[in-house]
Amino acid sequence: MKNKRRKTVKAFLLVGLTVCLIPIGQAYVQSAQHRVQQEVLREMIVEKNVEYSAGDVGVQKEISVSVLENQREPDAENSGEETAGEPDAENVGGETAGEPDAESGGETADESQIMERYADLYEENKDLAGWLSIEDTKIDYPVMQSEDDAYYLHHDFYGQDSKYGCLYVKAQADLDAGTNFIIYGHNMKDGSMFGELDLYGKESFFKEHPSISFDTLYEERAYDIIAVFRSQVYRADDEAFKYYQFYQADTPEEFEDFYDSIKELSLYDTGVEAEFGDSFLTLSTCAYHVQGGRLVVVAKRRE
Repeated sequence: MKNKRRKTVKAFLLVGLTVCLIPIGQAYVQSAQHRVQQEVLREMIVEKNVEYSAGDVGVQKEISVSVLENQREPDAENSGEETAGEPDAENVGGETAGEPDAESGGETADESQIMERYADLYEENKDLAGWLSIEDTKIDYPVMQSEDDAYYLHHDFYGQDSKYGCLYVKAQADLDAGTNFIIYGHNMKDGSMFGELDLYGKESFFKEHPSISFDTLYEERAYDIIAVFRSQVYRADDEAFKYYQFYQADTPEEFEDFYDSIKELSLYDTGVEAEFGDSFLTLSTCAYHVQGGRLVVVAKRRE
């Protein structure tokens, strides 16, 4: 009788352990697939004169493409999944994120002017708006722009369901002439996407990583970090500084309101200053100090 009970207990424990390990295994596989996809995308922007050897690099590229093709089959269990990096509830507007129409990319880019390194990537997906990178971090990704602001919350570069989504800007963002544009991304537990952005909570990390690179399709740009702060998504009737509503300063007063607010909120003094006429990029991801919390990094374009 005792042996039978032991076997029953062991069976229940084994089943319980298996149930617990399944989501861990799925998360590991999704993370690996995400890494491979990003490696393939990065390979596509390597300068045209770089030659791949027929050895390990070529083999690895074949493996990467093979895994990527498998990933393009949508994962039914992944669609609509809540994640640690739900970046931007205010941008959804209460609407369900749906499939974009065929013209989802907004205005068509002037393909004759696109930098050579991004031409192939743009042909793969014309929602491509640019490329963001921060040296010595995992942040090294394409940035997307769609008429459906919620689309890239839960879709990868190839339009498949993904809890990682993509880095993206809203349709209203003017990357060429606007005062400010905001790049949103998930705060992923494995450190991908904007999972390392919260490292800027420490001034020591900022001092080692004070600048951000962002390329549009047409030009390379460098930005110097001017402020790092924590905020949140406010109710519409809240009297508060809503950084996520600032895109354009047409007057010095509008500029000063934004500039003074980010400087006052900043966790530390970066030593970077700005004046009316300067332009910015803002990085935004989830933070957990309050409900609807956000970590925000603002950088000024370097002339």
